[in-house]
Amino acid sequence: MANKKIEQPNFETTLNELETIVSQLEQGDLELDQALAQFEQGISLARHGQQKLQQAQQKVDILLANNDDQLQPYSQHQDD
Repeated sequence: MANKKIEQPNFETTLNELETIVSQLEQGDLELDQALAQFEQGISLARHGQQKLQQAQQKVDILLANNDDQLQPYSQHQDD
């Protein structure tokens, strides 16, 4: 049996889905079972988004730690 990798949504997709769920829950039109299922999905999406943010922060930290040279402010030179 082949292992299939489950594709995780990117951060922006996760955030959009979470916003949709929050909006639906705020409207209060869902039945209890539906609201609970949406809430559960929202918690899962929030955790996934938080994990993505932590991974991005770790990458930034690693990149900055591995940079021996000091970063210089960007200044744009215009040759007119």
